[in-house]
Amino acid sequence: MSQNVCFHCGEIALEGNRWCLEIDGEEHIMCCPACKAVAETIIGSGLKDYYRHRTALPEISPQQKRSARNEVRDELKLYDEVAIQQPFVIRTTNAQQQVEAEAILVISGISCAACAWLIEHRLGQLKHVVSAKLNLTTHRLLLTWRDGDIKLSQILEEIHQLGYQAHPFSATEAEQQRVQESKTAFRRLAVAGFATMQVMMLAVPLYVGALQGILAQYEIFLRAASMLFATVVVLYSARPFFSAALRDIRTRHLTMDVPVSIAILMAYFASVWSTVNQGPEIYFDSVCMFTFFLLTGRFFEMRARHRMTQAGNNLLDLMPSAATKSCPEGDIVIPTSDIQVGDLLVIKPGQKIPADGIVESGTSAVDEAALTGEYLPIDKAQGDTLIGGTHNVESQLLMRVTATGADAELNTIMRLMDRAQHEKPAIAIFADKVASRFVAAVLIIASGIAITWSFIDPSQAFWITLAVLVVTCPCALSLATPTALTAATASLREQGFLISKGHVLEGLNQIDRIVFDKTGTLTRGELSLEQSLPAAENIDLTPKQALKIAATLEQYSNHPIARAFNSIVYFDTDNIEQVTAKGVQGRLINIDGHEDTVYRIGRADFAFPAVTLQPPIHDDRQWLLLADEKQPLYWFALSDTLRQGAIPMVKQLKDWGIKVSILTGDPSSQVEAVATTLNIDDVHKGLSPAQKLEFASRWQQQGERLMMVGDGINDVPTLARADIAVAIGQASDLTKTNADAVITNNSLTTILHALSKGKKSTRIIRQNIYWALLYNVLALPLAATGFIPPWAAAIGMSVSSLIVVGNALRLLSPNKQT
Repeated sequence: MSQNVCFHCGEIALEGNRWCLEIDGEEHIMCCPACKAVAETIIGSGLKDYYRHRTALPEISPQQKRSARNEVRDELKLYDEVAIQQPFVIRTTNAQQQVEAEAILVISGISCAACAWLIEHRLGQLKHVVSAKLNLTTHRLLLTWRDGDIKLSQILEEIHQLGYQAHPFSATEAEQQRVQESKTAFRRLAVAGFATMQVMMLAVPLYVGALQGILAQYEIFLRAASMLFATVVVLYSARPFFSAALRDIRTRHLTMDVPVSIAILMAYFASVWSTVNQGPEIYFDSVCMFTFFLLTGRFFEMRARHRMTQAGNNLLDLMPSAATKSCPEGDIVIPTSDIQVGDLLVIKPGQKIPADGIVESGTSAVDEAALTGEYLPIDKAQGDTLIGGTHNVESQLLMRVTATGADAELNTIMRLMDRAQHEKPAIAIFADKVASRFVAAVLIIASGIAITWSFIDPSQAFWITLAVLVVTCPCALSLATPTALTAATASLREQGFLISKGHVLEGLNQIDRIVFDKTGTLTRGELSLEQSLPAAENIDLTPKQALKIAATLEQYSNHPIARAFNSIVYFDTDNIEQVTAKGVQGRLINIDGHEDTVYRIGRADFAFPAVTLQPPIHDDRQWLLLADEKQPLYWFALSDTLRQGAIPMVKQLKDWGIKVSILTGDPSSQVEAVATTLNIDDVHKGLSPAQKLEFASRWQQQGERLMMVGDGINDVPTLARADIAVAIGQASDLTKTNADAVITNNSLTTILHALSKGKKSTRIIRQNIYWALLYNVLALPLAATGFIPPWAAAIGMSVSSLIVVGNALRLLSPNKQT
């Protein structure tokens, strides 16, 4: 055989990418670690005669010499093109003046924490790869490498060789994959559930017949029917376990899929043998039930992961799909993807801003609430910055583009969010290291028991080993936490606290500091009319008439201030005009005694410019002046009121010894007013998303565990960094989806209920874990000594799971604040 051909599969073994294995004293070339791992398995199983008696490998034609690996490499080289990297790769210069590239990739094929550890560990060994951090929840890989020293295609090829697929993040592709993954998982679960019900129904007469007797022909029929249903489950529903186990064996890295696959296959083939040879026992019901339970857990985990990532994946949907470009020959409409730095874009009123830039000409108000959470639009004039994804409210603007693609502000926020999510707590790092060792321990114990019984009683070795594998499958241990979290989550959902991530309840009783955004979180996030006062003496209008006139004018305004007057009946109007950043004016008709009068409402210098006027009360409220052509008429005071339950919540948190802080992007003096009312001393205002994230990181470095409560997209990076992230129900979709929990009733006292429930759930989780460990410690030696047959092991596994579930159901009862 040629020295350039893999001894195992016959493919070309490339120079610099060869592996060697000694067989019968002779060293043979392998093309990849997978072939080497399979060959080692064959030799280690005593089947080395396979290589002696197999037919000779066929001659390889020139076309076949281009292996699948080379084809993959050619495809991945496309990602080295600068034009393709532009939307998702950002380049920076480090302290050593080296150019580093950073990208967010989506990884397909991940099944557990051990997969994440394998990818991070393998990429971390590559020279010139600075960091590789995989988020197990979103399946996103945050990758940083030294640009020029290693190519992106080489890194992607390393991931491919591990048995996974990596591709740049795309909202459209991610949504398509999510839909396809959901459909496939549901079909597998439905098949397993239907088959489990049928096999359990068929198992009842078999169990009864074992005790009271059954005719042979009926027993054969029932066993054959059970085998038919179980075969469908094994070949279709359990396929993901087998695929993942095969991949793990090839990469020589164990996950829970390996013992799960072994247990399913052993129980299935043992039952098939018993059915064909009329053996004493079959375990088709255990095979179906075991597969169904595992698929159920993974299905709900997948659904939770999809809910948490869907809006984050659609962050860039804030950008419009098209833009109006200003050219010497006229305005043209272009796709957003064709926008280049330096382009002049026309932004009309009501349109979204398609890229980051600066105002070249024009004045308007821009609504940045989607990014900053602040409800009032920001006035923009020549030279001011514009952020892509925000909304032009009032007048036309001409802007010059300064950043697109990966350099845009939206991408920066998304990158901050991912970087914060990839910062793993110590417990997660410890779990990653333990995952593969636990599986190895299970396999070693089962192997040792099999060898021992092969000497004691070979006829019982197989059944006892099977019982050990079943009894050590950590079903109760796996259910200990999620069932308690599910029950507590259901209870809190009824109280208005919707949890989306499982770690929340475990961490609630460990919180040292709760950080609040101001606008939309501690306050309602919308202006309301609080007070109206006459602006002069001898006014002919009644307060009710003045309010109705103000509402009539404001109905034509796009400014959020106008929403404070929405519930009021209007007069007939004529010649209404909105003046950017100043107010609204117009002629009103059908007002008794005041027909055809022009009224103005807005800033005092706009409503009545003849005299310099000041609000009657100097405070932090927003004051509007209504005036006609002759005199000022009425002052209207608007303000953002505190959210329901804010005052008692802060008081109770302080009584519990929990620190309370405010981090807000609002630079106004109203921040101090809110803090004074709530008796909060630690206040930081006028902060950018990066500055908020810096404060959160600093507190965590000091050993504090944080809960962040916010509502705006500018809160998302800090929410992702916090130990527990909570969003208000009126928050943006992105904020709610990236939060760990959502307050659906908009009452801040719900946080108190959640903290109390967290303490109770922690106690029950510990009880469940202790029981599951006790069960395994007691059952393992009994199964290993032959006192527990496989069928009893399956029943014991189910009973222990039911005990755990029953204990968790106690969390459904209403809790009291403690």
